[in-house]
Amino acid sequence: MFNPLQPVLILLAVSVLAVVVFRLLRLPPMLGYLLAGVCIGPYALGWIADSDETRHLAEFGVVFLMFSVGLEFSLPKLITMKRIVFGFGTAQVAICILF
Repeated sequence: MFNPLQPVLILLAVSVLAVVVFRLLRLPPMLGYLLAGVCIGPYALGWIADSDETRHLAEFGVVFLMFSVGLEFSLPKLITMKRIVFGFGTAQVAICILF
């Protein structure tokens, strides 16, 4: 029998551990969350199986990721980096269109 709480508890435990390690290494905790998701997902260690429940959980993760990126968004910083951001962004879109 499948317990829907099990993947959530695994994800939370590994995420907390990853964030602690990344903070000790003075790296952004966002990288810890991403690494935790990649490692325990169905295509790496396989601790969490590929199912509809997992996909819904992943969708919430993407929403929270976008929210966190939005919190760290700085308009003055974007203006100072406009050549890099818009130049590489345009190049990435153009390359994807070509493929």
